[in-house]
Order: sequence, then C-alpha cells, then structure tokens
Amino acid sequence: MTTRLLLAALTAGTALAGATLASTSTAEAVEIEYWQYIFDSRVQAMDQLIAAFQQANPDITVKQVTFPYADYQTRVTAATMARKGPDVMQLYYGWADKFIDGKVVQPLPEDMFPAATIDAEFFPFVQVMKRDGVYYGIPTAVRSLGLFYNKKLFADAGIDAPPATLDELVADGKKLAQKDSGGNFTTVGITMDMGGQDHHWWREVLLRQFGAAPYDDNTTKVTYDSEGGAAALDWYAGLHSKEQISTPGFMDEGQAAFRAGRAAMTVDGTFRLGAFNKITDFEWGVTELPAGPDGTKSNFASFFANAIGAGAEGEELEASKKFLAYISSPEAMEIWMKTVGELPARRDVALTEANLADPVYGPFIRGLDYAKTTIFKDEMAQRQVAMDMVNRMELQGQSAADSLAEAAKAEQEILDRAN
Repeated sequence: MTTRLLLAALTAGTALAGATLASTSTAEAVEIEYWQYIFDSRVQAMDQLIAAFQQANPDITVKQVTFPYADYQTRVTAATMARKGPDVMQLYYGWADKFIDGKVVQPLPEDMFPAATIDAEFFPFVQVMKRDGVYYGIPTAVRSLGLFYNKKLFADAGIDAPPATLDELVADGKKLAQKDSGGNFTTVGITMDMGGQDHHWWREVLLRQFGAAPYDDNTTKVTYDSEGGAAALDWYAGLHSKEQISTPGFMDEGQAAFRAGRAAMTVDGTFRLGAFNKITDFEWGVTELPAGPDGTKSNFASFFANAIGAGAEGEELEASKKFLAYISSPEAMEIWMKTVGELPARRDVALTEANLADPVYGPFIRGLDYAKTTIFKDEMAQRQVAMDMVNRMELQGQSAADSLAEAAKAEQEILDRAN
C-alpha cells in the first residue's frame, strides 16, 4: 500500500483496505472492546474518538473498559489467558517485551500497517515497538519532559524567567523555597519524585548531562556506575541534602504539590497538561529542561502504544484493525493533543509552525529533537531501583557512589533475567 493510500485510510477511518469489513459485517453491529488505564483526560479523549469513529462506522460498536494503573497489566494478562482479553488495548512501550512474549498482543497486519510507512511518518523512537521488522503497536501520541514553573511564585521572588541551566535552577530554587519556624518546607523550589517522572529525568537527562550513559547500545549492560553517574546522582540528591531547596516525597506526589501551589517547579510530561490546565489559583508556564554543566541538552521521550489483542479474530479483528487505524490518524492525534496535551506521534502533525511557536507545546516538541527513549526490560522494577537508590541516601546516609553501585548491580540483574 502506498503512503498516500495508507494516510487516506488512516485519516478517514472509513475506507480501509477496500471493502474488507463490509464483506464480513452482519445485520447487527460488531462489538469490540478497547482497554486502557484510568486517567481522566485520556478516557475523555478516547470517548470523543469512539463517538467519531462510530458515527462514521455504524456497523461497529466500541466499548471502552478502564482499570486503575496499578492493576492494568495484571488484568490484561489474566483476561488474555482466560480468552476474554481486549480487542484493542493501550500499553506502555516499556511493557512491549512482556506483552509480546506473553502473547497478549498480535503483530499488526502488514497490509494495513506497513512498517516502512510507519518508519517514515512517525517519530523514530516509535520503532521500539517493532520486532523482526513487524510492528506490534503504534501510538496516537508521544510525550517528552518539560520544566513546569509557577509564574506567581517566580514573580514574588523577583525572578524574571525560568532557569535555562542546572546552575540557574539551583540558584532560583534557593530564592523560591520556603520553610516554617520549625524548619519544615511549606514551599519547595522544585519537587523530588523518583516515583514520578524524576527517574526518567535522572536516567536519560542528568546522567548524560554529567558525562555518563545509562546503558550500552544494546541495553544489555548498566553503564551508569561511573564518575559521571555519581556526579549526576549527587547533584539530584543534593537538591535536599546540600542546597536545601527540596525534599523527596513532599506532599506525596510532585504533581500534587505543584497543583497546590506549594512547589515552584516540577519536571513532568506532556500528559500532565490536561490536569494542569485546570489550575485556577495561579498561572503556570513550561520550558525546556535546563541544560547541563557543559551546555548539554537531553530529554526523555515515551508513549503509550495501541495494539490489537492476541485473541481478536474474524469480524472482531477486522473491526479492530479499522479502529486502530482511525485512532492512529492525524484527525485523532489533533483531538488527543487538545484533550490530553500529548503530542502527535506523526512528525508532520506535530512539527507545524503553530505548534513549535506555542508557549506550551513548543518546549515539549523541541525537546523531541534530542530526546532518548529507554528500552525497559521491566519498567516498574527499574523505576523501583531508582527510588531505592535515593531512599538509601536519604534514610541511611549512604554516599552517592555507594548507592549508585548498589543500584547498578540490582538493575543489571533485571537486565540479565530479561536477556
């Protein structure tokens, strides 16, 4: 299928692969299920996409099913084993190996989703969903990290612009952090939340800015147990221990502290825009992540892909292919960006002059140019390693070098089990 024909099919959502679906449709609508985890703006966006798709395809009914994030992987896997899994599902790219090896998802049909076309039209890091030349999922949206800041707190502190470097971040943080008479933080200069997006900030941004790298080229060996890695960890942990501009776990979650106006800065992703847009107590801004000591810029790109469940077959499979094509179309990406705040996965939809100049979307889109994507083997376990690494320094007084070495050993064991 040519690029022009594929684009037309994905955009329209009504003319895919000739009359394949029409030839298998029955008098009654075919019902398929789409599963994703519960996140209000994402659920709302999918409701809009389903309504638009069903209007154009009255012979298909799409039922959206959602679960809490913590239970999602378990529910999908268990349902698939019981042959009651979803027809189309959302999965974090870092879960791909688990879902593919566990036969939770099936390869995308080449006739409708040719790998060469996806390679050409989507951002390159989307290729982490490809195995042996075949895609197992494609995203509606991608995301990068940015530095959100509270404009009111900045103005009150006499700071005219957000920090462009890590040194400026620390200097600004000292002006912004506030404590009560007992020495407890009432406002932090920046959040510290390794359970949130900070483990990505540390792994793919700070490490590289201090001259280290997280893994080798094949993601089979941990390489951050180095002088540069220790310097990156020491800088991050030092936001509390040395600079006293923050403390880990303030108000439990970084995004909660920022929304409450109790954090002047926080590192978070584009997916947070939908929630932050509801803030009414103060005006916020976002900028690219601060550059490192030598001016190095880095960012982390990630995405949730949409895939076809392993159990989809027959009429449900044909309907699933058509629905996946629609939610991967330019039209769907525009709706998703407006509702959720995540960036279109297609380069031509994201890299418009208007988007690049936008004060909110622009910093995230520019960050995609130099972003890295971690090939996780077990994302939750690897995140926990980073959390434990900082906790040892905070609670046990362990040095950066010692805690880093322990983290590298634990994460290497995760990689070895996967490889």
